[in-house]
Amino acid sequence: MFFEHIYDTSLAQGSYLAGCQATGEAIVIDAKRDIDTYLEIARRNNLNITHIAETHIHADFLSGSRELAAVTGARMYLSDEGGEDWQYMFPHVGLKDGDIIKVGNLSLEVMHTPGHTPESISFLLTDHPATDKPVMVFTGDFVFVGDIGRPDLLEKAAGLIGTKEIGAEQMFRSLRKFADLPDWVQVWPAHGAGSACGKALGAVHCSTVGYEKIRNWAFHYDEDEKAFTDYLLADQPEAPKYFAMMKRLNKTDRPLLIEVPKHPRLTKEQFLPAYDKGVKLIDTRGKAEFAEGYIPGSLNIQNNNSFSTWMGWLLNYQEQFMVVAEESQMDDITRKLMRIGMDNLYGFISDVAEAGIPLEKADTINIDELSSLIGNDDVQLVDVRGASEYAARHIYDADNLFLGTLPDNLNALSREKTIVVYCQAGDRSTIAYSLLKKHGFENVKNYLGGMKEWSEKTRTKTHARA
Repeated sequence: MFFEHIYDTSLAQGSYLAGCQATGEAIVIDAKRDIDTYLEIARRNNLNITHIAETHIHADFLSGSRELAAVTGARMYLSDEGGEDWQYMFPHVGLKDGDIIKVGNLSLEVMHTPGHTPESISFLLTDHPATDKPVMVFTGDFVFVGDIGRPDLLEKAAGLIGTKEIGAEQMFRSLRKFADLPDWVQVWPAHGAGSACGKALGAVHCSTVGYEKIRNWAFHYDEDEKAFTDYLLADQPEAPKYFAMMKRLNKTDRPLLIEVPKHPRLTKEQFLPAYDKGVKLIDTRGKAEFAEGYIPGSLNIQNNNSFSTWMGWLLNYQEQFMVVAEESQMDDITRKLMRIGMDNLYGFISDVAEAGIPLEKADTINIDELSSLIGNDDVQLVDVRGASEYAARHIYDADNLFLGTLPDNLNALSREKTIVVYCQAGDRSTIAYSLLKKHGFENVKNYLGGMKEWSEKTRTKTHARA
């Protein structure tokens, strides 16, 4: 048996390629959209991708199953569970609980494991030349290392009111099925730490059924379903706005992108007319470099592991945009954008000075300057972290306006006062600062040290959860 775990750190998303070396057949589970990764793995190991499967209709990334099928000719094996409203709307081989997929001398048994979504399935793999007992289970967003999938995404991201309680009830039942698996079975989920698909995902990529029954909080509630549901639904992170678009695109027909595109470096003559027309400019440089000089109106969304998430929060899928980035970073940036289906990139520039537009400097402040402003009636202090982070501890007198929904809540900010934004360590507050400046707020300051520095250097002027 051949097996490889492919992990995208930008979305904390795991996919898998498993193959039978005797027959040369292989299956890919939960493929990302830049499919050249799987093609190269298969080529290196003399395998042909003959099967493609998904654990559920994903919300946090744009699946590459159809791109991979178009290139390889492999058949797609997708869930037909969950009822009429949860069916894939394009040709595929439908799967039901108990079905078997054979990939050479490997077999994958389908387990219907609803809870995160109604159609969610897991795949129990047996390597028959070695044993007739299962050795791996691919759980998708059902069971993670240390956590389980949240059932509230359909309600929060897709607006399907009333589904979270039903999902929690289904999850409680599905966990009993998981607990009946042999303790030695390896658990390979679709996400790790940093994903918004749960609230306490572990940083380790793989576990076992036995270990999860010991350490995963979800198996410690026995028959107390209400306590389980209350804990499961409490303090989940905000659901990114783009999740609703991913649900739709992963379920219905859409244009395919079978290669990683090459975007042009824009000349000054190409850039300026687009900028003047209001094409959004995303500056992907580090926050310190951005602060030293940026093109007015640009948003500083740094090219780090959160880049895709904040792009999905703050841009819509109809608008064209440009980026500031080094050419050497463009392949990485393009892949991150592809994985959430954000394809309307016009081009990039690398040197902001060459655009010929007078640059602005960001107004950043240190901890002493912030201390002098707290309590001032002419200052509005804004914490742009998530609600659970704010509830756990925040600076005294700060308002909580989450960054992802900040564009929808600008009326909660005073244009007469000085606005000071902060987050945990300066990344999100820099996005917030640039966003507010773009929207015409003149008196904005950014406390780059954030809650991390504030907590380390002072124990005064904070509020914390009791």
